[in-house]
Amino acid sequence: MRKSLVAFSVLAATALPSLANAADYSDNIHKNDYKWMQFNLMYALKELPRPADAHTGHDYLEMEFGGRSGIFDLYGYVDVFNLTNSDSSDKTSADDKMFMKFAPRISLDALTGKDLSFGPVKELYVATLFNWGGNNGGVNNYFVGLGSDIEVPWLGKMGFNVYSLYDMNVKDWNGYQVSTNWFKPVYTFENGTFISYQGYIDYQFGMKKEYASASNGGVMYNGIVWHTDRYAVGYGLKAYHNVYGIKDSAGLKSSGVSQYFSLSYKF
Repeated sequence: MRKSLVAFSVLAATALPSLANAADYSDNIHKNDYKWMQFNLMYALKELPRPADAHTGHDYLEMEFGGRSGIFDLYGYVDVFNLTNSDSSDKTSADDKMFMKFAPRISLDALTGKDLSFGPVKELYVATLFNWGGNNGGVNNYFVGLGSDIEVPWLGKMGFNVYSLYDMNVKDWNGYQVSTNWFKPVYTFENGTFISYQGYIDYQFGMKKEYASASNGGVMYNGIVWHTDRYAVGYGLKAYHNVYGIKDSAGLKSSGVSQYFSLSYKF
């Protein structure tokens, strides 16, 4: 998953009403409907995994979107890499020009009309995730599992999902993934603009030896972003460990850190 500034699927949290209380859809399943979209101009510096002799980074344009409609909760994005077709980009010889993530969830609370909350868990979902590369034979992964919105001290609402992974290329199940994301405004200026701490964790485990050189691995993204009503400027630091089940080696680095810089326009 080549994620950017809003690899924080939680940007949606800025559009949602507070979920400090349990979600109640018994009167109207569309009462929390909303939608949003933004374009992010990004630069990734030493994104992993990467060959040891690769160029330092690449630019890309990301169209990011999300929302809620009745029982459906949605997040997704489409990335287009190396916009200037630069020879000094680490995407110059990449097979994929594009990448798409599509993550719909179905609310069990809204579907059943019942309050399924308990403790810090405010809403439950059937969670799905689709990762598609722009090349036949490239990334083509489907995830399905149980999702939730949970209330966490200080951070507030977080998404928390547990998936099983089905690799469509090999037609086989290949381990599991735990994903969480957050969006926390930390300082608001007098003019109404604010700074947020936003990020996510994706951790895979139980991957099979025939498909992965490491049985577990993952990433953690930490972003600091300044927001206005229409614009956002951000910096992100992403930590990797054997990402995508690729064992870190001298020839192919899959553990370490990368940096992201972003300029966004909100529609």
